[in-house]
Amino acid sequence: MKFFQYCLFFLGLTFFGLGNAIAVKVKYVGLHPWEVLNVALYEHFGFTIGTWGVVCGLILILISFFVARSYINIGTILNALCIGPIMDFFLWLDILPKATHTWLDYIILLVAIVITGIGGGMYVAAGIGAGPRDGFMLSISDKTRLSVSQARIMVESFVLIIGFLLGGPVFIATFVYTFIQSPVFQRSLKLFKSLVESLKKRKEQSQESVVL
Repeated sequence: MKFFQYCLFFLGLTFFGLGNAIAVKVKYVGLHPWEVLNVALYEHFGFTIGTWGVVCGLILILISFFVARSYINIGTILNALCIGPIMDFFLWLDILPKATHTWLDYIILLVAIVITGIGGGMYVAAGIGAGPRDGFMLSISDKTRLSVSQARIMVESFVLIIGFLLGGPVFIATFVYTFIQSPVFQRSLKLFKSLVESLKKRKEQSQESVVL
């Protein structure tokens, strides 16, 4: 069962990295606040967008370690270390659709948002652990008594402001990103969570039948 969970987890990370890579190809229409920051850091200081994603993820894990370390586990660390390189790999392959500077770019971004939403639901449903950004927001919520949604809005607004000041790609899609991604994420999480739970039940039933 653990093998299946890890397969689902890494498949989810792959989808998430792929979606981020596709979005970066049409970044001029706007990106998610965290990607706005990563792209801005890349344009100012070099390295790769994925590398900055790893750096930001590890910094959040470090902060969470001192604030509420209960939200840190193996899945959190794997998430921080893997999504960035996966995104860089897809960008390096140079097989993704390029910006056309027409309305088609909004379709490309929509596909990217859906893919990341599905990937997010998959890796969370696997039960290996949430990502560093989710854990950080949960720890902020615990310490400030804000709701998780309020903590998310506060953190992502702060990140967006920094990314904007650094010249990151902020545009229309930046402000609608979450409204599209969240429903896709919720449906994906529900679907794959039920799949994991049904497989666990089958395994338990088969073990009980063997014992009997």
